[in-house]
Amino acid sequence: MAAGPGRMHGGVDRMLAGADRSALAVALGMRLRHAGIPVGITAMEDFVRGMAACPPTSMAPLYWVARVTLVRRSEDIELFDAVFAAVFVDARRSGTLSARSPSAAPQRTAQDVFVPVPAGNGMEEPGGGLPWSTPPPVARHVEPDPEAHPAAEVPERWASRLEAVADAPFGELEPASLALLDCWLAEAFRDWPTRRSRRMTAHHAGRRLALRASMVAARRTAFEPVCPVRVRPERRPRRVMMLCDVSESMRPQAAAYLHLMRALAKAVDAEVFAFATRLTRLTPVLARGSPEEAVELASAKVVDRFGGTRITASLETFLASPHGQRCRGAIVLVASDGWDSDPPERLAAAMGRLRRRAYRIVWMNPRAGAPGFTPTVGAMAAALPFCDRMLPADTIRSLATVIAAVAAA
Repeated sequence: MAAGPGRMHGGVDRMLAGADRSALAVALGMRLRHAGIPVGITAMEDFVRGMAACPPTSMAPLYWVARVTLVRRSEDIELFDAVFAAVFVDARRSGTLSARSPSAAPQRTAQDVFVPVPAGNGMEEPGGGLPWSTPPPVARHVEPDPEAHPAAEVPERWASRLEAVADAPFGELEPASLALLDCWLAEAFRDWPTRRSRRMTAHHAGRRLALRASMVAARRTAFEPVCPVRVRPERRPRRVMMLCDVSESMRPQAAAYLHLMRALAKAVDAEVFAFATRLTRLTPVLARGSPEEAVELASAKVVDRFGGTRITASLETFLASPHGQRCRGAIVLVASDGWDSDPPERLAAAMGRLRRRAYRIVWMNPRAGAPGFTPTVGAMAAALPFCDRMLPADTIRSLATVIAAVAAA
């Protein structure tokens, strides 16, 4: 078979004869993910480039290239050693490392230095080896044999500690899973929508000429404007406000939504509120301390939680407050299942006022993900015409969809 751009060749043949670097990196990354080590696509790409820059002529260079590129945290080193030993050391001893016959495996020389990694301890799985060679493409008119290359199959979905609970309802998440959710939310708000502000900033591609700054710069060149200073409007993160329903019907989602509000308050300086029968501002409480401490203080401050629901009264209180004036041009998130004890006509009027001020209104309904869901509840039907999007938010995966929809604004 001809060697492609990702195929090992040259001085590597005596160690990994006929091995495909890309397939090797993907398969090893999958094994590490299944073991609980977070390995991303960038890390796999770095592993491929590392093997190209430092060809693993023995076990020691292969170990260090894989460890440097695929391991990001010190607490994962011991688990990585176990996976590496199960994949390479045990397979080498059993004679199944090379894609060719066992007699073609390289012999140990005096120059080889092997890293003392622990044994596999049950890490081997039937048919879970690495694809050392890429199978030839199968013609369209030929039915592929699923047992022809069992070791070359690369799963499309990957597993990790967060992926394992991505589809679990929020009510079933344990405190450890909520801690993972908090860490993930801290990383999810890096790319946030921006808005054009009135403040100007210097930029080489600006269309406006800053006269005062250009005159100051011309003092260094005999008052000749050799380097004129151009400016353009500065872009700032768009303001975000979130109102979360913490009534009895929203008890399963309350803890997860508090973590979401904490991430918004810390990452994009959002204003967050909780309501059941009245409105409570939680921004100062959630923006400080550890996640557990912040959620505990917020839960203690909302004295009317897990009670009745008055969406309309809480929204009217928000619009009448100074924060209601600050929602002009902001993205407003409303997290509620739509159950309200106030008349729907009042909610429609309040949502109309909010619609005229806000830039976008996204309604997060945990019941919207159920099969056959229709917004027939009076309050939900009254508020829906004034919302830009209504999205389900009952799992971590659906929450990621909400964040993506807001970031795309």
